[in-house]
Amino acid sequence: MSDPVGKLPSELDQLPDRDTEETAEWAASLDAVAKAAGTRRAEYLLRRTLQHAEAAGLALPKLLETDYVNTIPTSAEPEFPGDEAMEAKITAWNRWNAAAMVTRGSKYGVGGHIATFASAAWLYETGFQHFFRGKEADGSGDQLYIQGHASPGIYARAFLDGRVSEQQLDNFRQESGGNGLPSYPHPRRLPWLWEFPTVSMGLGPLSAIYQARFNRYLQNRNIKDTSNSHVWAFLGDGEMDEPESTAALALASREQLDNLTFVINCNLQRLDGPVRANFRVVQELEAQFRGAGWNVIKSLWGSAWDELFQLDTTGALVRRLREVPDAQFQTYATRDVAYIRQHFFGVNAELVQLAGVLSDAKIAECFHSSRGGHEPRKVYAAYKAALEHKGAPTVILAQTVKGYTLGAGFESKNANHQMKKLTIDEFKDMRDLLGLPIPDSAFADGQVPYGHPGANSPEVQYLNERRAALGGPAPARKVHHVALPAPAERSFAPLIKGSGKQEMATTMAFVRLVKDLMRDKETGKRWVPIVPDEARTFGMESLFPSAGIYSPLGQTYEPVDRDQLMYYKEAKDGQILNEGITEAGAMADFIAACTSYATHGEPMIPFYIFYSMFGWQRTADQMWQLADQLGKGFIVGATAGRTTLTGEGLQHADGHSHLIASTNPASLNYDPAFAYEIAVIVKDGLRRMYGEKPEDVFYYLTVYNEPKVQPAMPEGVEEGILKGLYRFNTAADLAEAAPAADAPKVQLMASGTAIHWVLEAQKLLAADWNVAADVWSATSWGELRRDALECDEALLRGEVRTPYVTRALEGVAGPVLAVSDWMRQVPDQISQWVEQDYTSLGTDGFGLSDTREGARRHFGVDAQSIVVAALAQLARRGEVPASSIKEARERYGL
Repeated sequence: MSDPVGKLPSELDQLPDRDTEETAEWAASLDAVAKAAGTRRAEYLLRRTLQHAEAAGLALPKLLETDYVNTIPTSAEPEFPGDEAMEAKITAWNRWNAAAMVTRGSKYGVGGHIATFASAAWLYETGFQHFFRGKEADGSGDQLYIQGHASPGIYARAFLDGRVSEQQLDNFRQESGGNGLPSYPHPRRLPWLWEFPTVSMGLGPLSAIYQARFNRYLQNRNIKDTSNSHVWAFLGDGEMDEPESTAALALASREQLDNLTFVINCNLQRLDGPVRANFRVVQELEAQFRGAGWNVIKSLWGSAWDELFQLDTTGALVRRLREVPDAQFQTYATRDVAYIRQHFFGVNAELVQLAGVLSDAKIAECFHSSRGGHEPRKVYAAYKAALEHKGAPTVILAQTVKGYTLGAGFESKNANHQMKKLTIDEFKDMRDLLGLPIPDSAFADGQVPYGHPGANSPEVQYLNERRAALGGPAPARKVHHVALPAPAERSFAPLIKGSGKQEMATTMAFVRLVKDLMRDKETGKRWVPIVPDEARTFGMESLFPSAGIYSPLGQTYEPVDRDQLMYYKEAKDGQILNEGITEAGAMADFIAACTSYATHGEPMIPFYIFYSMFGWQRTADQMWQLADQLGKGFIVGATAGRTTLTGEGLQHADGHSHLIASTNPASLNYDPAFAYEIAVIVKDGLRRMYGEKPEDVFYYLTVYNEPKVQPAMPEGVEEGILKGLYRFNTAADLAEAAPAADAPKVQLMASGTAIHWVLEAQKLLAADWNVAADVWSATSWGELRRDALECDEALLRGEVRTPYVTRALEGVAGPVLAVSDWMRQVPDQISQWVEQDYTSLGTDGFGLSDTREGARRHFGVDAQSIVVAALAQLARRGEVPASSIKEARERYGL
């Protein structure tokens, strides 16, 4: 029987076949069934046969797994294009300096991780020498998600190529002096080197998938040609336990993201011990990725194993490898040959016979060090195959030894992730193993030296030549600032002039504004609407037919609502990213879009809109990732507040997202009450993030689903809107029942939808109690606090500055009562800088299902409760009778 046309080599090619004639007969039988009864019948018989074999207890791999051997056999490896000896020298220097940097830093108690890079060195070095495209070539280069704990090795490489100094290496994890290196990949701390923060484990793989997806989005929308950009994500097998690590695998295969490669370093160890002590994590990951539709390449065994596989004429070795659990294999890497002969080979006669022809040296080499991830030829073969595979993303499962080359004290030890230094003797052993020309005299002062072959050495010349051929240094982050023109004023005008007699929720006002901005000739195409399958909730269905929902396949079906004006339109060049029910995925999309100005030199204007309860509470870690990555865009918490969506119950009742958001230094948080405030905030946000002098900030806006008449913008309030506070009206502005001139005074301060309760309370105070209340709109408690903190810091430097909130309220009569649909801690952020008596009302506690009115009465934030609270403040000051409090409670039924 002849081989199928175009048959590619596979792992089967390296397994022994003791009866080729019988194998040919089985294959011929299958061919005959396919010819006579069709391929489906043949497929059915194969599946039933495999199911029967499994039921009978035969030791066959599951359908989603292959044997525990390399996907690409040695005979099928492509020719290695580099100077392997030279690359070994470069890798040796990087191994040394990574270990030296962490060890030297340990004397300051700052720690660091040594074992991760020692394990993965060739996985990185092979990529840097032959695959990773830099930023100086055409296009955007590749995007590299570096495993965080491997950062010392990346710094060591940057030291070798001259981008990092010895002084900086000595300031690893000591950044406060301004010349240090951050512990892990961190664009905000080292923005010329790192593109992506990856140490909040699990977020790296999730973000890498959506980055690859966003690259295709830019391509399909004809914004930038990203066809030559490839996303590489370096991960640990322990990291794959994080649910975010595998959350979007199906998306990657569904959208055929063959511009994406995961490289999972399978050293079988996580932080405390084995990843799958009693199981096999490689096989588990293979099944998981194959099941999700990924191309899987396993690079498990080094070339020393070739002899063993050739001697395995019965398949006993392959079966044994498949049954040994991870923790046991880790033990083999640390034990002597006698132990391995007894516990690995001694389980059956076939393996005993195989071991009998193997030397002790061969067994030691195989079990102690020979892994696919430690051999550049095997890594090169895997990377090349990944790039050549089309139609699906690829995962490379590369097996290594954690702590490789660091000596017996480190290699495969459970505690090696926490071990921060080597002794001088261990360094000398490592030097000898790596063949580095570092004399004993270099250790004379008891300190391990850094090593460098010299700027003009063959090693550095080779490294620079390889990087030049691939488009410049890597990793690297480059920003080519492109200022976007300000949108036309007509887009903001409808919100500025108000809604007349028509009621409009601020959620609808925001969507209307963005819809108009998306029509702008200059910047409209750069808007990226992102929503996790709630577009209709936020009134965004009007964008479907005009902007289209992004789908790399276009629309392959006729939508059920095709005859309607606002039908569900998918398009290859669609502008809307409708992510399905995944806030984490939508946030990952948002981060990719927010940082496109740096990654691709193409500033995009994303806005991510969601149920506010499911934003900061659910994905706050990604908000920090966004800040770390210097992202710019608008996060919109819709249906905000604890009492505006009360029919949904406490799970939807957000009263705390502004409190969480206030902890993020890059987030500018606004809680606008009126449509015109939204217009002013968005307009200024576009200037601050995308103008001539862009700032590395992003905006969090909360908007509400409660329809209200939207007033026209009063004159002269723009500064107050942006700074966080302005006086909306005074008691004298009341058309009816204005209080007397000498009436007691109170200042009512509110944000968001609470402004309407306060306005009603203002009228009740005047009509029922002769109290004069001014109403203030607090658009941002957070910005008021930020300004006040900056003033406090200035005072420590001898500079006297008065906080804006203090100046705004200067000379204002009466106490201040702050009200919001948030926990009292939100408005209380500014209390210490308010000179007047200050108290607040809020929605502390769990939410509940009720009407808006019922919920507000429950939390004590409705207009009547505000009146009683205001009277209580005035009574404490002796400005109204104490009896008025009880009287008001009885009158309003509180």
